[in-house]
Amino acid sequence: MNLETPKKFRGLQHQAGQVAKHYFRPISRKYDKAEHAYPKELDLLAALLDGMNEGSPDAVGAGSASKRGAAREQQEGIKNGGNMAALLGVMELCWGDVGLLLAMPRQGLGNAAIAAVANDEQLARFGKTWAAMAITEPGCGSDSAAIRTTAVKDGDHYVINGEKIYVTSGERADAVVVWASLDRSLGRAAIKSFVVEKGTPGMTVTRLEKKLGIKASDTASISFSDCRVPAANLLGNAEIDVQKGFAGVMETFDNTRPLVAGMAVGVARAALERTRELLSKAGCRFDYARPLLSVSHAEATLYRLEAEWEAARLLTLKAAWMADNKLPNSKEASIAKAKAGRVASEVTLKCVELAGALGYGEDELLEKWARDSKILDIFEGTQQIQLLIVARRLLGKSSSELK
Repeated sequence: MNLETPKKFRGLQHQAGQVAKHYFRPISRKYDKAEHAYPKELDLLAALLDGMNEGSPDAVGAGSASKRGAAREQQEGIKNGGNMAALLGVMELCWGDVGLLLAMPRQGLGNAAIAAVANDEQLARFGKTWAAMAITEPGCGSDSAAIRTTAVKDGDHYVINGEKIYVTSGERADAVVVWASLDRSLGRAAIKSFVVEKGTPGMTVTRLEKKLGIKASDTASISFSDCRVPAANLLGNAEIDVQKGFAGVMETFDNTRPLVAGMAVGVARAALERTRELLSKAGCRFDYARPLLSVSHAEATLYRLEAEWEAARLLTLKAAWMADNKLPNSKEASIAKAKAGRVASEVTLKCVELAGALGYGEDELLEKWARDSKILDIFEGTQQIQLLIVARRLLGKSSSELK
């Protein structure tokens, strides 16, 4: 790996940084206080990003850093593609605001599922659809294989029944990618994903959650009662392959986990930079040539946090780079997600502590970043689940052998 930002993505990175600075930061506190209010300022931004994406192939992932990756490039050789472009953009945008990134129109988690497993016809049909993703259920949290929602074939349709919770953008998105089982007796191999478009009879948003952080993003509960979905909306292959098992569906996470890690890297960088500014004003010199034993506790703490942040950043870049190069990255994606999620929580909370009373008040965004960062250690698989996946990969154990 070359650890410098690829030249073709530097303009993309700059654009995303400008969006974070001039669009997200000025309205960050406004929508933190107005939970469930839709950030209308994002409509203009989304239109601008769509224009950039259509005008320049390299802008896919720049303006659409939140498109959650996975362009299907076919060129041979080592490359930096859609996953790396999306990651670099996500890091910049989450330096601005995590909740506003998650609230961006046409940039939902379901778009990553479509990019990962849809066939060419479905990509053409749903490529510009704003899609949320519905996985978690009241009795099924981190264990996605325990999904109880069912999809029963009925002619040219599937009939979906079940309940989903914690659906990011579930109320606002144009469609929801729903994970459901075709036959629960066959276990995880029968779980497929379906695109259910907004307004489909039988799909009802039942509740919006009140949350610790990312308040600009709506988080919904959705029920499905005899919800009829065209068979053509089943993403990918409808055949149940017991040998392949859950692998096809889990490809989505191999693409999205590095991006969630990138969100954590972005918000942690924001906290580190602001804390450095505040400590500098308070008299800290930040001389890296001096031994740790001869500097103040605040300086030494910030140095340690910066080292942890750099480790998280490099692990995250590696996972995205592997995805672009079609290398199996399940272990690396989980390592990056586990490391970055934990580091973001530690960094943002410690920065609040280092800034003292300033860090705890609403005059600074430090306290907001500390709240926003916690979700990044939870969704897309909790810290504990990521460590379990890493252990399975290292030991060569299956999910049934190591629980």
